[in-house]
Amino acid sequence: MRQLRSITGYDDYLYDHFKESFKKAKKIDIIVSFLMESGVKLLEKQFLEIRHQQIPIRILTGNYLNITQPSALYRLKEIFGDVADIRFFNEPRRSFHAKAYFFYYDEGADMYIGSSNLSKSALTEGVEWNFKLDQDTHPQEFAEYARVFEDLFYNYSIVVTDAELDFYSKNWKKNKIYQTPTFLQQKLTEDIEEEKETYVVDLYQPRGAQIEALYHLKKTRDEGFDKGVVVAATGIGKTYLAAFDSRDYQRILFIAHREEILRQAYRSFGNVRPLSERGFFMGGMKETHKDIIFASVQSLGKEENLHLFDPHYFDYIVIDEFHHAVASNYQRILQYFKPRFLLGITATPDRLDSKDVLAICDYNVVYEAPLKKAINHGWLVPFRYYAIYDETINYDQLTYRNGRYQTEELEDALNIHQRAELVFNHYKKYRSVRALGFCVSKRHADFMSEYFNEQGILACAVYSGDGGAQTLPREEALTKLSKGEIQVIFSVDMFNEGLDIAALDMVLMLRPTESPTIFMQQLGRGLRLSKDKQYLNVLDFIGNYKKANLIPYLITGTTKKEFKRASEVIREETLLPEGCFIDFDFQLIDLFEKMEKSTQKIEDLVVEEYERVKDELGHRPTRVEFFTLMNEGIYHLVKSKAKLNPFKNYLAFLQRQHDLSPEEEVWLSTPAGAFLTMIEKTSLSKTYKLPTFLAFIQNGVLQLKIDDDDLYRAFLDFYSKGSNGVDLLRDKGTANFKEWGKKEYVKLARKNPVHFLCQSESDFFSKDDQQVYLHSDLKPYQDNPLFIAHVKDAIDLRTQEFYKTRLEKLKG
Repeated sequence: MRQLRSITGYDDYLYDHFKESFKKAKKIDIIVSFLMESGVKLLEKQFLEIRHQQIPIRILTGNYLNITQPSALYRLKEIFGDVADIRFFNEPRRSFHAKAYFFYYDEGADMYIGSSNLSKSALTEGVEWNFKLDQDTHPQEFAEYARVFEDLFYNYSIVVTDAELDFYSKNWKKNKIYQTPTFLQQKLTEDIEEEKETYVVDLYQPRGAQIEALYHLKKTRDEGFDKGVVVAATGIGKTYLAAFDSRDYQRILFIAHREEILRQAYRSFGNVRPLSERGFFMGGMKETHKDIIFASVQSLGKEENLHLFDPHYFDYIVIDEFHHAVASNYQRILQYFKPRFLLGITATPDRLDSKDVLAICDYNVVYEAPLKKAINHGWLVPFRYYAIYDETINYDQLTYRNGRYQTEELEDALNIHQRAELVFNHYKKYRSVRALGFCVSKRHADFMSEYFNEQGILACAVYSGDGGAQTLPREEALTKLSKGEIQVIFSVDMFNEGLDIAALDMVLMLRPTESPTIFMQQLGRGLRLSKDKQYLNVLDFIGNYKKANLIPYLITGTTKKEFKRASEVIREETLLPEGCFIDFDFQLIDLFEKMEKSTQKIEDLVVEEYERVKDELGHRPTRVEFFTLMNEGIYHLVKSKAKLNPFKNYLAFLQRQHDLSPEEEVWLSTPAGAFLTMIEKTSLSKTYKLPTFLAFIQNGVLQLKIDDDDLYRAFLDFYSKGSNGVDLLRDKGTANFKEWGKKEYVKLARKNPVHFLCQSESDFFSKDDQQVYLHSDLKPYQDNPLFIAHVKDAIDLRTQEFYKTRLEKLKG
């Protein structure tokens, strides 16, 4: 390397000069106005070596103008842990443009000062002018720069803690200087070229949201969790994220419900883990001895197939599109296998769908990148959403049962020329080259395709199974769409999830929104970044169907908890991501107002919801099942209303539904019923009472007295589970619980839950120095299997309630 002090960039990379300095450094200080993900990746090898050698490093960067990328900071924190001291310059009224790198050696020191921030371009091919200044030849200058660095670092900065970084990432918006089409095109090209420069094993590396999520996944495992869910908008690469996160595990199970998703995942994992053997478990393929197995839930969920594997065979399990995981096949799989870590990935775990997938991971939401964040960060393109009033259908005349309209009636109502004309006329208003329309059925897709072709717009229908003259196989249709040989695809479910058409410029929502999950998936199909694509047009045709007034909440990512009326949401422009806008027909606002005024009584809503869940399950719901499957909006309505909340006295609620057995009817006025209600109602600021209750249940019998050994075993078992132990870890007084023996657990049990139960619930609990007692009134029920099942269900309910409340507190 030429021994020059002036470094001009272009063909004289600052990065090349850095390499030698990093090798010799014993301490490093960096001050730059911004950090970029590309710069961190470029220096990653050097940073990892510094981390390995425990060389101290301090970094001071700017957080103004939204140029420093959160993903760059997350990756730095993941690499360095506590070795690096990373801070934001914190002087709001003063500009911050310093760019210098200090390297201290065993003898002497150097600094590079000039125009280069920490980005790939600035350290390599960009025209950047820098000067290398060493301590020996310029002692006064070096000392002055070092002094100012110290002053700025300690007196004008804030530490980038996890909480500070999470706040910064949540509120970060991509600087508009980077949002022009020219830059977007350049960015995509640069990403491809970066991949070409690296050797094959490192060809695929985490980026953007994946880096942020990986940091949080590592953190959640360090806290003791053995399961968690990542919620991220369609298009940020959740399958690749799972592949990256699995690299420290040997045997992986990837579960999905569609063959296309499994085949895509097979390729993605192969790119990240090329040396791992991969196989399929679906249809006629049943490979059982591979490092990574991609299994369809339909095949693996059968009892006879599950037993082809040892329950501990897989140490890492991924459930793709996790909102499906409440289905019975998934439940069998999840209950059978015992992995070291379970990862759920989904774009929409929305409880408005009445399927609380978060319960499966004990409400441990590890990382979220919702639609607003994904667009603000530049990971997806903005949308222009047009809500069009559709009065061609009167949904009040259609049969609505168990949360959905009956398909045959619905397609008859949709397949009319008046409605197709409405869709077509609005389609023509907006310039579109590649559009995707979501239909309710095959017949509806065929009808719409035929109508558009008759109007001179080349269109086809795409769905599984046999089709008509307008139908094309999926791959052929995608090819024709990309080449411009057709302009619109009308689909039924096939493009809801797992498949993307990056170049789509329009989405047509032609079916009533019955599921928030499906709504968000369909919106997400067209938001992928693509060359020359600046935004996505979304045309949604909304009539007087059930749940229509939820649309403003879905498109903005807000809830009824925050805004009581849909019209308030529509007017609040700050809810939208950068570059997005919504346009609701005024008639729809009137419709929403009318729907909100005709709201049912809360008690009627609860009963209707109970019947829906019961019908879906095919049996009377347990407390946990009803809690898990209950619509989120209804749950929040009853949560703080003890008289209306079915979970505060489930037996009494079941009696009102005429759903108790004769034996259970008798319990209502006995100590058995009172004991269950006590468990349901007792206060839980911590989880300590739960293992105390569990200590009384041994071998399916409710013991009337327990000793310290019983307390110890129950507490040890309960807190060995990561979701429970995390609360002890977070409390200074119990943070070392993993080193505890019998003495410490018994002390905690007796000092806290036993003491307070004997005070507040003295009708049931008493104690002496040796034992804890249940009242003898419970003796007639202590070996009654139905009563024991109710006790366990009540304890499980309180556990799930605690997890959910904990998540809500974390979210603020």
